[in-house]
Amino acid sequence: MEDWYLEYYISKDRPGLLGDIASLLGMLSINIVTVSGVDEKNRGFLIQTDDRQKISALRGMLRHVENITVTALRQPTLLDRLALRHGKLIRRETDNIKTYKFTRDEVGILVDFLGELLKKEGNQVIGIRGMPRVGKTESIVAASVYANKRWTFISSTLLRQTVRTQLAEDEFACENMVYIFDGIVSTLRANEQHRRLVREIMRMEAPKVIEHPDIFVRETEFTWDDFDRIIELRNTMDEEITYQMVDQGFDMS
Repeated sequence: MEDWYLEYYISKDRPGLLGDIASLLGMLSINIVTVSGVDEKNRGFLIQTDDRQKISALRGMLRHVENITVTALRQPTLLDRLALRHGKLIRRETDNIKTYKFTRDEVGILVDFLGELLKKEGNQVIGIRGMPRVGKTESIVAASVYANKRWTFISSTLLRQTVRTQLAEDEFACENMVYIFDGIVSTLRANEQHRRLVREIMRMEAPKVIEHPDIFVRETEFTWDDFDRIIELRNTMDEEITYQMVDQGFDMS
């Protein structure tokens, strides 16, 4: 049995619409695993079948269902599964598909999303943008717990300013660790010993999460090409993320 993700936009909600879709799936002997609203006007399904020809047939039949437009019929991605779990689509930057947008009230989705990324083996570099006290560090720690991995702060201002110059012996277990940097502390407030450690960790096959990646890129030899994903966390969707306070010498952590 293969999992498939079906999503459609509802142009006009009418009584019996969901029943019509369920009937089509039943006629084709396609199992419905999960149904959820994934936006105000979108509905998503996780379905299962052992015959891909049934998916082709379903695609053709759905073209004739009034009041809906199919927006996805594919094998499910991580984003699809999270949309079904939380009933909400994860927003992506139009011009940069590596950038994902969240607001403070979506921290639960963010933790699940980041946690699933951190479960993956091998090298990953993830940047998190956001204004002070929006929940960046707490989300990273919660996601590390979700992924069942240890985390260590290489630089941070969560409790007091942390600037590490070396790792403990048990912190070299790359497959079980998440290394967390504060891009401002590591570049503007640290000594050369710390910067050498940062470069060493960046070469390791392990997940790294960097807060304030804009400053990290601006002040180091690393580029945006070194990042696999960028996450933006705001109090509200229209909040501007600015580093003006950093340039003026204020605390931005």
